[in-house]
Amino acid sequence: MKLDGQAALVTGGASGLGAATAKALASAKVKVAILDTDIEGGKAIATEIDGIAIECDVSNEQSGERAIEIARENHGPARVLINCAGIGPAERIVGKTGPMPLDNFRRVIEINLIGSFNLMRLAAADMMNLDPLDDNERGIIISTASVAAFEGQLGQAAYSASKGGIHALTIVGAREFAKQGIRVNTIAPGLFATPLLLGMPQNVQESLAASVPYPSRFGDPKEYSKLVMSIIDNAMLNGETIRLDGAIRMQPR
Repeated sequence: MKLDGQAALVTGGASGLGAATAKALASAKVKVAILDTDIEGGKAIATEIDGIAIECDVSNEQSGERAIEIARENHGPARVLINCAGIGPAERIVGKTGPMPLDNFRRVIEINLIGSFNLMRLAAADMMNLDPLDDNERGIIISTASVAAFEGQLGQAAYSASKGGIHALTIVGAREFAKQGIRVNTIAPGLFATPLLLGMPQNVQESLAASVPYPSRFGDPKEYSKLVMSIIDNAMLNGETIRLDGAIRMQPR
């Protein structure tokens, strides 16, 4: 897809993978709308890339609809949606104090999985009404899963379930939107240098980085954004979940 002058939505764009992707899209002359609950962080990135920041709780139906409306009013309907918003708290199914509170599980599913679906349905509805480009393409949706979708560790029940759901949703979305020329793909990152990992003690960071076969380090968010741009550019990439993990296969703990 030729991106020059097109509009894009990036959820979770205030930091980490989303911020790197927003910058990469802006460098390709895309009009970027950052959707995030961290509105101050979103505004800082938006100022840097000459985009806009919209406060949005992706798990909330009305919040998502309002954010799409504001983005459309400013940039026009988006041809690109990048779902990066997510959380990853660790908690065992049954811990020392008893069963995991059901609301804790529900919150992760609502933000990670339902949030991705919420924006997918809203963005795709707009994309369907756009004029087709080359290869009759109207838009592309890229969501973010995790290697935990396949090798969830102890304490990742909610996180793994949410990311596994995103993986499962990918081929369904690609098949449903095929006639409209809308592609759906997912990236499953391994260990990346995001605020979550960088907030851990240094010795823990070093141990985790050493567990990556090659390169033995955390991924750089820019490497995630490079894959996003490659997926957008290659029209044959559709219905795929691509691991971006340095060949890591997560151990039970």
